[in-house]
Amino acid sequence: MIRSMTGYGIAENLYQTKKIVVEIKTLNSKQLDLSMKLPNELRFAELDFRNKVGSKLLRGKVDVVINITDTSADSVNQIDPDVVASYLRQINGISEELGIAPAADMAGLLFRMPGIFNTSEQKYDEAFVAKIGETMDAALDTVDRFRVQEGQTLKKDLLHRVELILGLLDQVEPFEKARHDTIKQRLVKNLSELTTEGQYDENRFEAELIYYLEKLDITEEKVRLRQHCNYFKESSDEDQAGKKLGFISQEMGREINTLGSKANEVNIQRLVVMMKDELEKIKEQVLNIL
Repeated sequence: MIRSMTGYGIAENLYQTKKIVVEIKTLNSKQLDLSMKLPNELRFAELDFRNKVGSKLLRGKVDVVINITDTSADSVNQIDPDVVASYLRQINGISEELGIAPAADMAGLLFRMPGIFNTSEQKYDEAFVAKIGETMDAALDTVDRFRVQEGQTLKKDLLHRVELILGLLDQVEPFEKARHDTIKQRLVKNLSELTTEGQYDENRFEAELIYYLEKLDITEEKVRLRQHCNYFKESSDEDQAGKKLGFISQEMGREINTLGSKANEVNIQRLVVMMKDELEKIKEQVLNIL
């Protein structure tokens, strides 16, 4: 089952008075490009978190944000009255010494002073880190489901375009006989113009005609292109098929290009251009597949 590299997942959890939120966003990339934002107090566990994300998502540009907030009213920042009192004494002393009138909004002035809040130290024990990992697993599962859903949408579009290429390939055959007749008439005309009486060695002519028709024959290209298209469809059900589908699409491109260079017929070349257009769309979509 193919997966898109585009995904999104968010999960929340509670541990005692702590609320844990893990948010993950992913985009396409050739390799795993992982960016992680988390509280400084959790830096000791960052490597484990990175390994967890990498083993699950494998490839893509991944942004992970871990946010921890405290839900307890008693543990929020508390004003330190001793610090506020110290500021007040200093302000009043300076006002008296310099003859400056006290501030009209003394409370507003004091509450803007630095260091008046006591911030409780965050403690992250093993159980808390395990709960964060559990939350991350839930977010990763959501991302994976998102990627699977997007992958199925991509697969439907890719297979549709492969079928369009096969349909265009079927339209080539009716123009091949006319193409052979055109080559034969062109050779006859050129030979007639080069001979004084319009006479030439018919056996030699047939040999030359066979040589040119074999040189310009596109049967092998048609067969290989059809095989590549069928192989593409078979591989679309495999896990982590993105790079493989990219290689197959390159082979499809080679056969289409050769078909166009050997065709030497305006209608076939027009079909080749349409095949190339569909193939470019396939290549763009394949870049989004894991």
